Amino acid sequence: MRLQNTLTGAVEDLVPVTPDRIGLYVCGVTPYDAAHVGHAMSLMVYDVLVRYLRWRGYQVTFVSNYTDVDDKLIERAAQQGRDPLELANANIEQWEREQQSLGLLLPDVRPRVTREIENIIGMIEEIVANGFAYVTPAGDVYFRVRSKADYGKLSHRNIDDLRTGTRFEPGDEKEFALDFALWKAQKPGEPAWDSPWGKGRPGWHIECSAMARRYLYTKEGGDRFDIHGGGVDLIFPHHENEIAQAEAAKHAPGPTFANIWMHNGMVQRDGEKMSKSLGNVVNVAEALDRWSPDAIRMYVLSSKYRQPNNLTDEAMAAAVAGIERLTAALRPGSGTTPPSVDAVDAVATRTRFIEAMEDDLGTPQALAALFDLARAINRGRDAGEGIEAAQATLRELAGVLGLTLVERATDEAAARLDPVPFAKLASRLDVACSGKDVASTIDALVERRLAARTAKDWALADTIRKELDALGVTLEDGPQGTRWGVKR
Repeated sequence: MRLQNTLTGAVEDLVPVTPDRIGLYVCGVTPYDAAHVGHAMSLMVYDVLVRYLRWRGYQVTFVSNYTDVDDKLIERAAQQGRDPLELANANIEQWEREQQSLGLLLPDVRPRVTREIENIIGMIEEIVANGFAYVTPAGDVYFRVRSKADYGKLSHRNIDDLRTGTRFEPGDEKEFALDFALWKAQKPGEPAWDSPWGKGRPGWHIECSAMARRYLYTKEGGDRFDIHGGGVDLIFPHHENEIAQAEAAKHAPGPTFANIWMHNGMVQRDGEKMSKSLGNVVNVAEALDRWSPDAIRMYVLSSKYRQPNNLTDEAMAAAVAGIERLTAALRPGSGTTPPSVDAVDAVATRTRFIEAMEDDLGTPQALAALFDLARAINRGRDAGEGIEAAQATLRELAGVLGLTLVERATDEAAARLDPVPFAKLASRLDVACSGKDVASTIDALVERRLAARTAKDWALADTIRKELDALGVTLEDGPQGTRWGVKR
């Protein structure tokens, strides 16, 4: 597999530092608020990477952190009159539920800053001892940027350019404007931990260097792991500082930290950056209420991961239609003759799929191979040929991309469902139903959800969707309204 490496600017071979194993670190969220769809779509890129590597036989260790103590989090908690750690924990729990609703793989290791303090302090001590950081009289610890001659190598800028192009101003005790905090002395009312420099808390950047080193360095790989991922907005200063810290802690010849740096493009809403000031942020709950996890994933994978994504209603309608096309190809056929090599060439599809994914995670080309296979399956069905083997290939490869491809709603499919829990759900929501006709009960619940959405009661709308999903029914919002389906 070959991946674009931000550090070198080249597409490079992925050569595991430990044979048959891949270590992946992806910067996680700062849980000061509910996660938005940009977080979800970024994580889907690495979710697909993990799924594909495991499908190809690698043992993958996927690490993604939570910054559960931070300036933004402390400020938001103060505004709400809550304890910062309690607020962080509540938002983390919500985000992990939403990840599962989106069909995302939870990372194997999900470290939190507040549980890694000893590890982080140990790394800061190494950096200070090696002369790359200094302690101020107030008890802050700053990284000495000018001590690293190659600082700026990830963002491909030098120190003078970085200083000119930023708004950084020297603090009272900083030696240099670009020096950044490794440890922040406690301010009144802030969470704090004991350290050799007095009570305080970690700076933002040090946490990821310390966590990646702890969970991904191996005996065979030494001071290296395979892939570090995140959004392009993290290249500078966050990821730039991560490299500097890791190398300063080691302070020995030879390469250190991540072999390949992957960066995904950001999500826009109707051509503009999503921001609360513009009022165009789409949170995960709202996205799940409007579109299925499959449709959201189809939207993400239809574009190259390094390019910005423009979230529009038209783009999502196209994603919904794409899912319907793939799902329709999985309808049972009635053919009894062997499949035609010309009509249904599953082997060629598998080859195209692998070639696309190996070429810098080329999901648009991989999807194109699946759509061609779906067309071939439909032609084979129309010709009365056997299509089961080709359908099995379509299901398998779609699964590698994390697509579930549930069947569309039919009365026959609904008839297989137990009517009792649907009747109980309708009763709780004061929705009229016959109690026996599951399809009509689902229709009534879908109408109740539509009314909630019209009233902008997103909580109720999301609850109905989640309750139906738990009962085996999926919802798909498209330009023609809402379709419901029964899970395969």
